[in-house]
Amino acid sequence: MLVDSPPEERAAAAAAPPTRRAARSAGLLLSAVILVLVALASIAVGAKGLSPEQVLHGLFQDSGTYGDAVVGQRLSRTVLGLLAGAALGLSGAVLQALTRNPLADPGVLGINAGASAAVVTAITYLGVTSLSGYVWFAFLGAAAVGALVWFLGGARSATPVRLALAGTAISAALYGYLQAVMITDGAALGRMRFWTVGSLASATDATIAQVLPFCAVGAVLALLLARPLNAVAMGDDTARALGARLNRTRALAMLAATLLCGAATAACGPIVFVGLMVPHAVRSFTGPDLRWILPYATILSPVLLLGADVIGRVAARPAEVQVGVVTALIGGPVFILLVRRRRSAQL
Repeated sequence: MLVDSPPEERAAAAAAPPTRRAARSAGLLLSAVILVLVALASIAVGAKGLSPEQVLHGLFQDSGTYGDAVVGQRLSRTVLGLLAGAALGLSGAVLQALTRNPLADPGVLGINAGASAAVVTAITYLGVTSLSGYVWFAFLGAAAVGALVWFLGGARSATPVRLALAGTAISAALYGYLQAVMITDGAALGRMRFWTVGSLASATDATIAQVLPFCAVGAVLALLLARPLNAVAMGDDTARALGARLNRTRALAMLAATLLCGAATAACGPIVFVGLMVPHAVRSFTGPDLRWILPYATILSPVLLLGADVIGRVAARPAEVQVGVVTALIGGPVFILLVRRRRSAQL
């Protein structure tokens, strides 16, 4: 007991929480600095070599030159990477808390599968060929599957296990449909093959404008849910004792995850491991408190996504490797090491 401890021990114990908060705050600031550096690298480095003077000229002037066009495209690509990375990281952290499973990601609830199935349907049966068309169909597919999972999971009586089971079942069915359509329609397969691996290469200002509102609403909602999700993660009985409204919190968490993951998947395709690995890694040094996990995931997930995109651009010059392939190659081994060497924090 602290009451029976010497005065110096009581002082040290009292100072520990502020010290830990200061360390977390410093880590968050350092993460923001790293994000800025990676974003600058994403603009300056690519498959096409540009001098620093050309990069600066393209950032602040647009005279219609080739270098300015390349820098402008990289800038759009970087902004989309920031949005998509933050959305995937936040949605992963929310879903891990919602399902009380540190290995959960947006794919667990079928959101990626819903977006992919909607895009295949739009291409094959409705003749949609533009990225701007993909975005809306992908988002609608993600939203529809999110609502269906919530309904099949029991709605008002939904539990983490029911939601995970419903999402897994729907994902299996939709991916079966996806493969059947792509195998029987060669044209759809050709148009879908780049979208399904995940890429930032098609980023445009129009795409950013389309997904920005959904990312913004989902991010604000997810951050506001940090405290009630902390209670939900402790178990239903404890959450009720703390006054948490379980059904409302779960419904809003599902909505936030669907908005975030749906928007990111619609714009970039189903990018794996970002929403799984980053929140899990962050939890190892922030602890289980979502008031810290969510901000860290918001900043560090774009670091991973943009870093992987830069690696993909320079690894196979003058061509490039899609960012979804790079995140899978990086995320797989790193995640295995995290699972083996670090004990998963209890949610």
